[in-house]
Amino acid sequence: MSPPPEALVERVRRRLAAKGWSASAVSVTEALRDEGLVLPEAAIVEVVSSLRTEIAGLGALEPLVRREGVTDVLVNAPDEVWVDAGQGLERSEVCFPDEAAVRRLAQRLASSAGRRLDDSVPFIDARLPNGIRLHAILPPVSPQGTCLSLRVPRRQVFTLADLVEVGMIPQAAAPVLEGLVRRRAAFLVSGGTGSGKTTLLNTLLSAADPNDRIVIVEDSAELRPNHPHVVRLESRPANTEGSGAVTMRDLVRQALRMRPDRVVVGEVRGGEVVDLLAALNTGHEGGCGTVHANSASDVPARLESLAMPAGLNRDGVHAQVAAGLQAVVHVVRDEQGMRRVAGVAVLERGGDGLVRTVPAAIFRDDQVIAGAAAARLQK
Repeated sequence: MSPPPEALVERVRRRLAAKGWSASAVSVTEALRDEGLVLPEAAIVEVVSSLRTEIAGLGALEPLVRREGVTDVLVNAPDEVWVDAGQGLERSEVCFPDEAAVRRLAQRLASSAGRRLDDSVPFIDARLPNGIRLHAILPPVSPQGTCLSLRVPRRQVFTLADLVEVGMIPQAAAPVLEGLVRRRAAFLVSGGTGSGKTTLLNTLLSAADPNDRIVIVEDSAELRPNHPHVVRLESRPANTEGSGAVTMRDLVRQALRMRPDRVVVGEVRGGEVVDLLAALNTGHEGGCGTVHANSASDVPARLESLAMPAGLNRDGVHAQVAAGLQAVVHVVRDEQGMRRVAGVAVLERGGDGLVRTVPAAIFRDDQVIAGAAAARLQK
């Protein structure tokens, strides 16, 4: 059945708002009756479902986010909607009637996340109640029109065997990665946007000792490891008055007071790296997180760029990294859009006091090739 006309959706939306009703099946049905819409019983059920999607769900994007394997849905324009289902970005057949429809959806989603999106606050980064991460930006900041980016959380938590099956890691690599977790090594998963960092970290945390208490700190909740003892903390932006913010640094410090066996920072991208490194150097073994980097060798410089504005000098950064972090697991996205783990590197401090990565295991095709620091993975 085709979607209900936008004019009808808008009239029903206004009726619900005027009466203070939620978009329940009963309230939508009542609003349709008030509109004088007479339909057979079977048809009205479909219309109610469709209207509820338009009013309370993701509208035209709902079928895309429900599709198996979809991780990202991107709206560049009313007639330009892209989707990533693991094989790279593909243009979908979904279209919006006009720019105004995209803007209304963006503002409604922002409202459902408790955020404001208008000319005075033209962009937001928030998590929707269903766990989807939303980024939206309005004109004139985006001259071509309203842009929406939805990051869909994985419905399934993969095991290492699953990652082997889908080709993300070679069979022989599973024991190498599992060994990092079992030995309580402190490590970072590095890679570019959409390369699979969170998916891999989720999988590795699921392999942690069931007796461990894992405290996860994130900007937007994405990590959901299959583990019996997980505590999740999520940062909060300031409200419209500029108060009430809870930063990642705040939460890392709180996590250390919660008797964690493992402190996990979902994405290290700011001053919280200072507190994470301090934790890893004060007896909190097995900590981990993800970080954006083009290669494993770029990770020390990336940590420098994050920690130095937060108060650590260069020598201090490298001293903390050398003492607290043991390994970097790097993930990439190849030319075909496939996500795969490229290998594991260990961190070593040179004679100049600076930390460098040394390859320990290189994952290529179905092989694990020993690197110069292969012996270090066994320690």
